[in-house]
Parts: sequence; C-alpha cells; structure tokens
Amino acid sequence: MKLLLLGMFKDIFGLFSKDLGVDLGTTNTRIYIKGRGLVLNEPSVVAINTRTDQIIALGQNALRMIGKVPPHIQIVKPIVNGVVSDFEVAEKMLRLIFEKIHHDKFLITPRPRVVATIPLDVTEVEKKSLEDVIIQAGARQIFLVERPMAAAIGSRLPIHESIGNLIVELGGGLSEVAVISLSGVVTWKSLKIGGETINKHLTQYLREKFGILLGDQTAEEIKLKIGSVAALPKPQEIKVRGRDLIAGLPREILVNDIQVREAIAPILKQVVESISDTIEKTPPELVADVYERGLVISGGGSLLRGLDKLIQKKINIPIHLADDPLTAAVRGAGLILEDFENLKSVIIPSARD
Repeated sequence: MKLLLLGMFKDIFGLFSKDLGVDLGTTNTRIYIKGRGLVLNEPSVVAINTRTDQIIALGQNALRMIGKVPPHIQIVKPIVNGVVSDFEVAEKMLRLIFEKIHHDKFLITPRPRVVATIPLDVTEVEKKSLEDVIIQAGARQIFLVERPMAAAIGSRLPIHESIGNLIVELGGGLSEVAVISLSGVVTWKSLKIGGETINKHLTQYLREKFGILLGDQTAEEIKLKIGSVAALPKPQEIKVRGRDLIAGLPREILVNDIQVREAIAPILKQVVESISDTIEKTPPELVADVYERGLVISGGGSLLRGLDKLIQKKINIPIHLADDPLTAAVRGAGLILEDFENLKSVIIPSARD
C-alpha cells in the first residue's frame, strides 16, 4: 500500500513537472526541457553571502563578481573536472534553477525527471554524489549518460549501428575521447584538462614573461579574441591590464597571438596524443570506420581557431565540427528524453541501486 501511494504521488508530481536534460559542466550548466529545447546556459558559478549562507547570485551575475567582492561574499564553482566538488552549493544552485524553470507551477512542488551527463572517468562515489545532488535539488528520478555519448547523440551520430563513431568532447574542465558503437563506449580516454586549464597556462605564461598577474576573465578574453592553434592570416594583438608583481600597481601589456599559441601548445599536444592513444586501442574493424568517417569534435574547446586542422594534420583523418558544439551534450541528454524508449540503452547503471 505504501509503495502504491508513493507511486501515485510521483505520478501527480510528474504532471506538474517538466522533464529536464542537465549538463552540469565545470564551466557552464545547461538545461534542456523536453518539448522546448535548450532553456538555460549559464556559468557554473554562484555567489554566497557567508553571513546568511544564502546564494545572492548565480551564472553570469556571479561570474561578473569574481575578484570584486568583499570578504563576506564567497564566489564558488561547485563543479570541478566535471564532478561535484561542493555538494551543498551544487544542490542550492540546481534547486534555484529547477524552481526558476517551474515558476509557473507554484501550486505544487516540481519533481522533474532528469537525464544528466557525467564524465567517463568517474568513481562510484562521484557518480552517487551527482545523483544525490540532483535528487536533493528536487528531481523525482535521475538517469545518467556519459558525456561523450550524449554529445554523439546531440551530433546525430548513428550510435546504434555497428559503426565506429569517434567523438572528442572538449569541455571546460575535461577533454574526453571515445569510440562508440552499438550504443556503447568501446575505447576511451579522459584528460583533466580543458578550457580552464588553457586559461591557467596562459596566465602563468604571461606572469613569467611580463611579471604581471591577470585575472581568469582576462585570460578567457585573450583566448577568445586572439587565441589560435596555427598562424593567423593577419597578426593579432590585444591590450590587457593586470597587477605588476614587483610594483604591485596596475599595468597594461600588449599580448599577441604568437605568445598565446606558445602558452597553450603543451595542452593541445596532450589532446592530440590522447586521440592517437584511443585510436591505437580501438579494434581494427572500428578503426577502419573511423578513418573513413572521420571524427567529430564538440564542446567549447573545439571552437579554438585552427584546432580542427591541427588534429587532421597529426591524425590524418577527416575532422567534423559538431553543430553548435557548445550544446551538443545537453542536446543529446534532451534527445534521450524525447525518444526515451529507443535511446534508454545508453543510460548507465545508477550508483544508488
């Protein structure tokens, strides 16, 4: 009787809830609503007033506060390398997001069904942490899909067929390479490097070269405006301001695209090597498919100018950029919701069972 009542309550909550696809990334959190598409794409950052223990800002609003807050306001990034690093803050952040999405259903507590992405290289503890965070934030049911698999689905790759599909997902905190066939990951490699790692390398390089300390947002601006893998048709440069490490005073420097390439080269080398290593571990039949069909790159890192040409030159296979690579993974999670019966085979076992 108790189980029957519990099931009835879940059904009632479901009537007032919207099924969600969630991509809880190191840099950005993205939400897909079944039947509506992508509805939220915000930085995975929150600002907390430590006096009241309340979130006062999240997403872009919190990101703008970095480096500008008084001592009683703390800026927190609750996701590191694609996994939950601060359970309490991540739960509060998601709860606010869920409530915002369901703002028109205020008469009853929303309990959405959620399909969430998760990195390949996670422990059972990390997997359970993500599931617990999403359930505590208000979900009534949680399903997990590996992020490269979600990105492959979002890129419309034929993951059900006995064909080798090679996808490279370049996120803010992780770079993941996977060969997918028959709805499963055959071989893979995961590196704890991504867009934020590039920013850190760039900051460290300019610190050593110019004796200046730059903020994370400044490094991101440099990367986006003049960052490239190969020489540009026309040299690019940008003026940036930071703090002089000797004088302790504000100082302006001129950074060019050659310096940026020199700073980020070691990171890109690791990414290319991880692709080569994954191909080497792949069964010959699937390798033949990969060399014929090429590989798909997705995630924010794939937008770095010239990256596709660098990979193609080193690996010698065709490279395809996913449509809207920034949202490929969350769109994949959303497509699972839209066609759950046909795609449920990609759901991985829960750590809560």
